[in-house]
Amino acid sequence: MKKIIKSILTSIFVRQAKAILKAHNPLIVVVVGSVGKTGTKLAIANVLKQKYRVCYQDGNYNVPLTLSFVLTGQQLPTLTNPFGWLKVWLKGQKYIYGRFPYDVVVLELGTDAPGDIQNFKNIVNPDIAVVSAISEEHMEFFEEVEKVAEEELSVAQFSTTLVVGSDDCDKKYLQLFVPSSKKVIKYGFNAPAQYKVSAHRTSHHSFKVHISIPSKHAVETDVNVAAKHSVKPLAAATAVADILGLSTKQIQKGLSTITPPPGRMRLLDGIQNTIIIDDSYNSSPLATEAALHALYDMKAPQRIAILGSMNELGAVSQIAHQKIGALCHPDKLDLVVTLGEQANTYIAEAAEQQGCKVIRTLSPVKAGKVAAQNASSGAIILVKGSQNKVFAEEAVKQLLANPSDIEHLVRQSDFWMAKKVAQFTDMQ
Repeated sequence: MKKIIKSILTSIFVRQAKAILKAHNPLIVVVVGSVGKTGTKLAIANVLKQKYRVCYQDGNYNVPLTLSFVLTGQQLPTLTNPFGWLKVWLKGQKYIYGRFPYDVVVLELGTDAPGDIQNFKNIVNPDIAVVSAISEEHMEFFEEVEKVAEEELSVAQFSTTLVVGSDDCDKKYLQLFVPSSKKVIKYGFNAPAQYKVSAHRTSHHSFKVHISIPSKHAVETDVNVAAKHSVKPLAAATAVADILGLSTKQIQKGLSTITPPPGRMRLLDGIQNTIIIDDSYNSSPLATEAALHALYDMKAPQRIAILGSMNELGAVSQIAHQKIGALCHPDKLDLVVTLGEQANTYIAEAAEQQGCKVIRTLSPVKAGKVAAQNASSGAIILVKGSQNKVFAEEAVKQLLANPSDIEHLVRQSDFWMAKKVAQFTDMQ
């Protein structure tokens, strides 16, 4: 019954989204990719705001049902609240016939299985589509990375210009799945990127960034990010902004305002003068490897990594977790705390083989307490994990110096807290 209701609601609100876009014809920028979608979307929106009125959503409304809610700035009601759905629909209808206060719409398009991206084809016609990365995701449905690439790059079929993170998208996939006639622009740390970025760490929480722009002066600015890989969304934003006519000065100003969203390589003050790298929103092999390298890049008297299971990897789960464990080095990590069954089995074993000290846990509360008990002053603690049966943000909560920083953690609503209480007895 819930599926039927959701299908009906999707049909209704997709029609509304199409009508709003048809009535006002804004510029449309979409972001797809295996990792980094939300950070890239927010970076693009922040920079474009220096010239345009920009419509976007802070979170991850990234399925067809939610597009209308992004356009109208509303929140999804609960499925069992008919009056709530009627209210948001009526407000949405006003956007069709009234004023639409935006010039540009920046959307995140998500996929869980083959064909999901194509569901957007008849709803939006993007002027620019950004592909952040191609790597393992939802492998129980995709089975191999080539199928992931085919899915994510299918956005090229209904977009005018493709902007690709070339460091994390093998060129063979572009040759296979992007029409040769399609305009493709690349960004990244390495050649052949038209928007090439370099970054030099200036502190635990900042980098000096240099981004080349074709036929213009390069942009150079200080940015508040904790990891080198977190600079890539800034290069994507620079490319999109340049295409849409922003000046170098406007781009530079926009880049300087960017901060990491909650749960995505965000630094928080921890107990005993420690620093927490909160990367708890989600986890994948590519993102976890990047997070570990970011931790290794930071000077500290002690480094601790809380590594949760990476969900939805299907048949490649074992080897993917083992590879992460093999990246754990005893000369760079004083303690590895694993969280969840896959992490406890495969990351833990591989890390121990490398010579690391490992403590296994099945609860994020326990993981956080273990890290707290073992942390010394000045330590840097990385917290990385997926959602169900992991919820590593609850480990972060155990480590916070300031309880008020709970507001900066992901998944703290009543809906999510009820899920966690149901899964972990020490949260009851």
